[in-house]
Amino acid sequence: MTGPRYTPLVDSLPATVPFVGPETQERAMGQGFRARLGANESVFGPSPKVVAAMAEAARGSWMYGDPENHDLRQALAAHEGVAPENIIIGEGIDGLLGYLVRMVTAGPADHIVTSDGAYPTFNYHVAGFGGTMHKVAYRDDHEDPAALLAKAGEVAAKLIYFANPDNPMGSWHPRAVVEEMVAQVPAGSLLVLDEAYGQFLPPEDLPRIDPSDPRVIRFRTFSKAYGMAGARVGYGIAAPELITAFNKVRNHFGMSRVSQAGACAALDDGAYLADTIGKVRDAVARIGQIAAENGLTALPSAANFVAIDCGRDGAFAKAVLDGLVARGIFVRMPFVAPQNRCIRISAGEKADLEVLAQALPDALAAARTGV
Repeated sequence: MTGPRYTPLVDSLPATVPFVGPETQERAMGQGFRARLGANESVFGPSPKVVAAMAEAARGSWMYGDPENHDLRQALAAHEGVAPENIIIGEGIDGLLGYLVRMVTAGPADHIVTSDGAYPTFNYHVAGFGGTMHKVAYRDDHEDPAALLAKAGEVAAKLIYFANPDNPMGSWHPRAVVEEMVAQVPAGSLLVLDEAYGQFLPPEDLPRIDPSDPRVIRFRTFSKAYGMAGARVGYGIAAPELITAFNKVRNHFGMSRVSQAGACAALDDGAYLADTIGKVRDAVARIGQIAAENGLTALPSAANFVAIDCGRDGAFAKAVLDGLVARGIFVRMPFVAPQNRCIRISAGEKADLEVLAQALPDALAAARTGV
């Protein structure tokens, strides 16, 4: 036999990825999208200070990035009001999720709990390391903390994945609910609290959690509010012992000098961040208005996107989505019923949303007539 001898696990996995990127769709269509409103990126972009810092750092890109991420780690610790020992930095939340799953998962005997329809990249990592995944249903378009905790206790789960605010629905739970969830984490389990959209939460709903609490790790990112999705910078806040465990398996040269410099500059421009958050809120309101003008319902959102209830089932929502894509608008939708009755629209510039406003009536008409 020639070629690599794959493990039975790799042989058993499908050769798929969690998401089909807009670039893949553009290549298939032979043309670009008129409005890119599907990946929850920030079309408002990074701060000019970030662009300048990254351009300057690029001059030194012949050097590896600092494997300890020292400057960024110090800056994040000051920003979050924690010790540097509470901070781990990695290639976006996606990369950090992969490291975390790797640290606790060696095969089917390791059980993991998530919500059915929640962020699929986490599931992708669990499958890739051979863990056993257990899913609980959403409740009223929200992840269900009580159901997640109950299932975790039932199966002795090592990890419990919970996003607040949630993707793909944009729903969220208030501070007290999340804090109580941390208090109720079963012995031996770790709550994986994904706060990628945390900057968009109402300030009073951001949980207060001891950074050294061994029951939880909080993940945050520069991909959303800071407008740096392409730079791949995420971080976790957790007990020092867990941070040390990350250092045993992470790619120590995974963060480029350019990304590190950009993230430090982003933390130093709070005014730009506040302005972006304001633009996102305006865009979320405009998306809700467009939905209402077309007889649809925009669900409440504490993220930089809106889930729009198309009023029927998943097949109809998919037809609406296909109609928008055919009209040059990149959008996505939830994967699992009943949330898949919705399409998901990311916050965009005013011009992007006007393209959406013009195209949505025709996409709906085509979906209703089956054209």
